[in-house]
Amino acid sequence: MAEGWLRHLGGDRFEPFSAGIEAHGKNRRAIAVMQEAGVDISAQESEVLDPALLPTLDLLITVCGHADAHCPVVPTACRKEHWPFDDPAKATGSEEEIMAAFRATRDQIRARVAQLVAQRG
Repeated sequence: MAEGWLRHLGGDRFEPFSAGIEAHGKNRRAIAVMQEAGVDISAQESEVLDPALLPTLDLLITVCGHADAHCPVVPTACRKEHWPFDDPAKATGSEEEIMAAFRATRDQIRARVAQLVAQRG
């Protein structure tokens, strides 16, 4: 979702790349709630972070505690930030409750990305 928001809000001023410690595949609920907000992330892929990519980054953002704890050491030229969001994929309850968790996380991520764009734009 963060990559989708950065592409949407930041335009061509940024070159976002989304990857994780593990690949989890596409999440249909994430795609659906982003589509509700007018952002299409259906073409994005879940990829594993390639350590060779690290020297090319100027900012690396982790969004879950597991990634923050297990993220490779980043080069000194790359700033690392941790944005601690609840993982909506771990939400339980009815479908509406789970979708509400996805919407809440979507909106929290949008706010953080908008702040990043304003700071770096």
